[in-house]
Amino acid sequence: MRIAVDVMGTDYGPEQIILGATQAADEYNCTVLLVGNEREIENILHKNKKNISDKIQIRQASQVIEMCEHPGSAVRKKKDASIVVATKLLKDGECDAVVSAGSTGAAVAAALFGLGRISGIERPTIATPIPNISGTTVVLDSGANVDSKPQHLNQSALMGSIYAEQVLGINNPRVGLLNIGEEETKGNEQATSTYPLLMNNKFINFIGNVEGRDISKGTVDVVVCDGFVGNIVLKFAEGLSKSIMALIKDAIKNSGILGKIAALFVLPAFKGLKKKLDPSEYGGAPLLGVNGEFIICHGSSRAKAIKNAVRVAMEFKRNGVINCIKEKLQAEEVRY
Repeated sequence: MRIAVDVMGTDYGPEQIILGATQAADEYNCTVLLVGNEREIENILHKNKKNISDKIQIRQASQVIEMCEHPGSAVRKKKDASIVVATKLLKDGECDAVVSAGSTGAAVAAALFGLGRISGIERPTIATPIPNISGTTVVLDSGANVDSKPQHLNQSALMGSIYAEQVLGINNPRVGLLNIGEEETKGNEQATSTYPLLMNNKFINFIGNVEGRDISKGTVDVVVCDGFVGNIVLKFAEGLSKSIMALIKDAIKNSGILGKIAALFVLPAFKGLKKKLDPSEYGGAPLLGVNGEFIICHGSSRAKAIKNAVRVAMEFKRNGVINCIKEKLQAEEVRY
């Protein structure tokens, strides 16, 4: 499998992205196409004793879209930007998926302009997995659209349900609408208008409104909201997990000699908890609704997150999520 990795425009520069991509090439036996400034990529590969080969290739891109630029305008003007070039590789069939840790807005715009939407989908959505006490909850949208209409959330529910089932292996995933209460009449106009659409969607297992605490409790497998709320939920969850681990470390540090000795016996459990709460273990989030396998990562992603994002991209492609979405949309009963 061939995965194009946009190595430019990230918080830590291209080195962490390249290291993660090359680790993925070795561990997952795939080919990574490193898209960006060729000379800079070559220097980083040489520094880290990595050679260009069948598994590690370079695709030149002379421009970069910065985080501060307007996504749509930048994608239109910068035809040789790394994310635009990577998207074209996918469009032309030179790779099987794209991974990007650059500007989320630019990635979404490049995917929309370069790949187009799946027929029947009005807006794409980012589906982000968040750990809960019993497994994983997929939250969408987590940043593609800050304003969504009820029909957009209905489509997100369908796509998120398919992703949870096909990639995460959750049978008949439970879908909930994020709200301020469980009652059907609760919430703003968006929520109350979305509820009946989800209730009448025959292709999802809609269990009703859910509250923020239900995400971590594991009472729901897929949570639907607009990108403004979803991104806040995601960032809060990540910040909270880091704080919890810091508090545990601080408690052990100040617990005295007996506490430190006791901590040695539960160290394996702490390591398991840290791994489960680590966002880098999940790698990246799929952009659902576009005609291609597209994985979006945090701008602050380091090598481990990029390596796992490549794995997610391969699973996304291997499980045929896009075809499943198309099949459901083409079914005669579906009406949006």
